[in-house]
Amino acid sequence: MYSDQVRDHYANPRNAGSVEEPSGKALVKSPFDGDTLLITLRVAQGTVEEVKFKCMGCAVAIACSSMATEMVKGKPVDEAYRITEEAVAEALGGIPEYKMRCSNLAPAAIRLAIDDWRKRSEG
Repeated sequence: MYSDQVRDHYANPRNAGSVEEPSGKALVKSPFDGDTLLITLRVAQGTVEEVKFKCMGCAVAIACSSMATEMVKGKPVDEAYRITEEAVAEALGGIPEYKMRCSNLAPAAIRLAIDDWRKRSEG
C-alpha cells in the first residue's frame, strides 16, 4: 500500500528529536485526526543548519516529517519556506490522497517555525 520510501522513513526516521536552543519552533495539529508535529530548527547565516521533528501520528505522518526535514536541511531559509505538501509526497513516491490533509503536516510546520525564527530575529 505504501511506497518503499514511506516505509523506510517510517522505520528509520531522519532528524527525529529536538534541536537544542532552536532559532524557531512550531507545533501543528491535524484538524482531521490526532496527528501532532513539533518542528524545531536552527538557522545560521540565512540557512537551515539543523532541523528536527517530534511526531505523534501514523506511519505516513512520521515519514512525511522525516522526508521534509531532509529536504530543507542545509537549504536557504527562503527555499525551505517554499516546501510544499506535493513535493514531500512526490519525494516519498506518493502517498494516499486522504493522507495529504491529515498526515502531511511538516511543510506547514516548517513555515511556521521559520516565521517564529523571523519574529525572534526582529527583536
